[in-house]
Amino acid sequence: MAGRALVLDANILIRAVLGQRVRRMLESHADSISFFIPETAYAEAEEHLAALVIKRGDDPAIALRSLRSMAALGTIVSLDLYVDHEAEARKRLAARDPEDWPILAAALALSCPIWTEDTDFFGCGVATWTSASIDSFLTQ
Repeated sequence: MAGRALVLDANILIRAVLGQRVRRMLESHADSISFFIPETAYAEAEEHLAALVIKRGDDPAIALRSLRSMAALGTIVSLDLYVDHEAEARKRLAARDPEDWPILAAALALSCPIWTEDTDFFGCGVATWTSASIDSFLTQ
């Protein structure tokens, strides 16, 4: 894959909606880095976001609009793009959380790192960045 790119996990999208720091990072680097969002990650973020926002006493409709605007900074990728990497991704995540396979499969298909807060991806054979360390990647 040409250029710099990252696969975003659902928890990064949720952080971008609920907080300031991740949102600012996505907004300020969207022109120089390709952000890819597996459709399953977007669906997971959408599903969990409403419940989190209601718990905080906020309006889920506003949060979902914000989620759509964050996703618009990247590209939502469909299963067709990464399904050929499902078996390998499940194998690499078997001891952790094999249900996270779409994130890893997308990273394998796109040959790029993952931005996540989920430590299940550590040691999966693909570079994995957390929000605490992502500045190093973004400012390279």
